[in-house]
Amino acid sequence: MSRFLCDSMKALAPYTPGEQPTEKKYIKLNTNESPFPPTERAVKAAEEAAKSLQLYPELDGGKLRSAIAESLGVDRDSVIVTNGSDEVLNLCFKAFCSPKSPAAFADITYGFYSVFAGYNCVPYEIIPLKDDFTLDVNDYIGIDKTVFIANPNAPTGICLPVSEIEKVVSGNPHNVVVIDEAYIDFGGESCVGLVKKYPNLIVTQTFSKSRSMAGARLGFGVACPELINDLYRLVYSTNPYNLSRLNMAAGLAAVEDADYTRRNCAEIASTRESFSRELKALGFEVLPSLANFVFTRKEGISGHELYLRLKAEGILVRHFDSPRINDWLRITIGSREDMDTLVEKLRLITENLL
Repeated sequence: MSRFLCDSMKALAPYTPGEQPTEKKYIKLNTNESPFPPTERAVKAAEEAAKSLQLYPELDGGKLRSAIAESLGVDRDSVIVTNGSDEVLNLCFKAFCSPKSPAAFADITYGFYSVFAGYNCVPYEIIPLKDDFTLDVNDYIGIDKTVFIANPNAPTGICLPVSEIEKVVSGNPHNVVVIDEAYIDFGGESCVGLVKKYPNLIVTQTFSKSRSMAGARLGFGVACPELINDLYRLVYSTNPYNLSRLNMAAGLAAVEDADYTRRNCAEIASTRESFSRELKALGFEVLPSLANFVFTRKEGISGHELYLRLKAEGILVRHFDSPRINDWLRITIGSREDMDTLVEKLRLITENLL
């Protein structure tokens, strides 16, 4: 780092993204991307929008914001559209966290939460998951902190029912609760319906996973209009044109083609269940997932070693070098052909290692 970097940023530990290799072709199961392309309607809409790139895009999400609101059954003023759901999360750390209202989140969860806390100079409390990697909502009730919960959680895939989420929201009436639903479309139940009941709840979702648009960088948040206004206050103070014409046009087309998204999600969920059964047949432990990935380990085999062996075989999965989970792998659900290939490679590798 340079000698000019300010002191508050010198201690920042940046987020570590999943590998995006270019040197060779891999079966890529490490960053929870969809195995399906975006709807053709989104591609065509982006192509048409590209003809007007000399003009600034619409402010505050334009037609896309209205379409998302309609699809969710909420008012337009209850939606913010952002450059990926990461932008919503970062805005929430900036807007609703402070020394008087520190952040709180699990020890095993989305790695960006601690980065956003550090970036915004926000104190935070890390609350350990239970031994079985489930989250105990009682740990979050009445803690007088701004709560962040990924549901389904990443990297575990475990999902809380809406009734449990509601306990956290109702149990923290003086603090904002942020529920990160990046993976909700693969089998979980969204708590978006609770935003009309609770003025302290923000729900975030993304176009990256279920809508096959990770490359478009598009996300949104849902909350009462007052909270949404708070977030837009920050957007207009930093980057009012935070969305391009291309991603808004593609996003609008994706929302309008909801059947395509539902079919893809159903196929991914079906593949996830069959893949989980095959892993268990090979002696792997697999956590119950409602996401587009599974979290798994094989007793007696190092997670890092298994990751390296798979990479050598041309298959990328995600390994986390953290003490509680360093023997576990997070594996994205790809096409059925990809998963069949992976199962066979795992069979051969584990036979050689044990």
